[in-house]
Amino acid sequence: MLRTPTLLLACAALGGLTACARDEEHVPASRLEPPRDAQYLGVETRLLDNSMVSFRVRMRGARGREDVVAYARCAAAQYALIRGYSFAQHVRTNVQTRGDVWEGDGGFVISPDLPLGLRNMDAEVIVDDCREQDIPTV
Repeated sequence: MLRTPTLLLACAALGGLTACARDEEHVPASRLEPPRDAQYLGVETRLLDNSMVSFRVRMRGARGREDVVAYARCAAAQYALIRGYSFAQHVRTNVQTRGDVWEGDGGFVISPDLPLGLRNMDAEVIVDDCREQDIPTV
């Protein structure tokens, strides 16, 4: 979603608008209809350094990549709160399927202060949203 003419010009200069289009991983879970038959199969948390964390999530019944990303975001937001931090920043989530199981490996930076960047998450807001959507957290 383009919000300013300056951003529009910057995107055009970078080789077209598709590079700046909003993708499904940035849509808050509350804007998505939750999957009806989802089975959340667990989260594996790996602290990579003091602020960088990887979350491996597994689920059945995902409709697509966005459901797996939402699950990883919920885990990251709760983990940030557990560590006493208020924010998380989504770096990336790799998603693959093995049979009917969807697997995601999400990288996040957790922070006590609002980090610079566009993929910032207010941990409390995300966790509340996840609870409303019945998406488990850590």
